[in-house]
Amino acid sequence: AFFWLVSLLLASLIWFISVHLSDREDAKLQYGLLIFGAAVSVLLQEAFRFAYFKLLKKADEGLATISEDGRSPISLRQMAYVSGLSFGIISGVFSVINILADSIGPGIVGIHGDSPYYFITSAFLTMALVLLHTFWGVIFFDACEKRRYWCLGLVVASHLLTSGLTFLNPWYEASLVPIFIITLCTGLWAFVTAGGSYRNVLKCLSCK
Repeated sequence: AFFWLVSLLLASLIWFISVHLSDREDAKLQYGLLIFGAAVSVLLQEAFRFAYFKLLKKADEGLATISEDGRSPISLRQMAYVSGLSFGIISGVFSVINILADSIGPGIVGIHGDSPYYFITSAFLTMALVLLHTFWGVIFFDACEKRRYWCLGLVVASHLLTSGLTFLNPWYEASLVPIFIITLCTGLWAFVTAGGSYRNVLKCLSCK
């Protein structure tokens, strides 16, 4: 979570400087800078995810050195899951905290012609982001470990695509549906990456 916060801080500084150095009266330019800031934020998040992977690898080597059997007590998959989940939770908190503050009032959502589904849609988007970060963490760590650079590229590309789709709001059908399709596909990918299979699902359902 700390690594994600640092990436957000750096992205915010870059966007803040860009805005102050540009023409604030140019609406199109400011909108472009907002998209630029979102893209930079995604790239920095993935860069810090990689930095965290390298840090955990060093820690894993140290734990293996001092353990009795020469193996680390924590597996890479466990670290990937925890890392992705923490990225997702802190991302979700920052995504929804201002929305929750606005929900206190005053006013009614949609009273000026805006969508009345703003809050429920924001909740679903936040849920998707938490899940996506968890899945991305599992895939990203496995790709780094096995040097599958095309997997890293797909993780970054799907992250950029997901962030870009949010700019279609308040046309929620055009953003929410593709994001949940990406979430489902990424979840299946992460499941297979973590060693999951149809046979394992059947065993789980039969409590074997």
